[in-house]
Amino acid sequence: MNIWIELENAERGECRPLAAVIESIPWNADGLITAIAQQYDSGEVLMLAWMNHAALSETLHRGQVCYWSRSRQTLWRKGESSGNRQRLVEARLDCDGDAVLLKVDQQGPACHTGRPSCFYNAIHRETVEVITAPLNH
Repeated sequence: MNIWIELENAERGECRPLAAVIESIPWNADGLITAIAQQYDSGEVLMLAWMNHAALSETLHRGQVCYWSRSRQTLWRKGESSGNRQRLVEARLDCDGDAVLLKVDQQGPACHTGRPSCFYNAIHRETVEVITAPLNH
């Protein structure tokens, strides 16, 4: 039986081996999975990025979030140069394993613009409004 079907039908508290679940992730054609970072205590969605097998494994083992940079084609350890790190609090996979939710403790702004979240462009009918300023303003 497919592990995702097993998990879908599992009762609360049932477990499956992590290695088997990770090996069953339906990585996209580029070997990536969507990763959503959420501030663990406020619930604010901070950013969306991508992870490959190595980035996900490193994140789970080290507790510091690591992504795959599609533009640079290399591992991207969040905050490595800026100091705005993400400490992993909890990781969750969605029901069919094609997205991972990372509940993190964000240190400093999450967005490269200096804003707390990458989702600062609010869509209002016919306009897009910038709803947060960079933290250094």
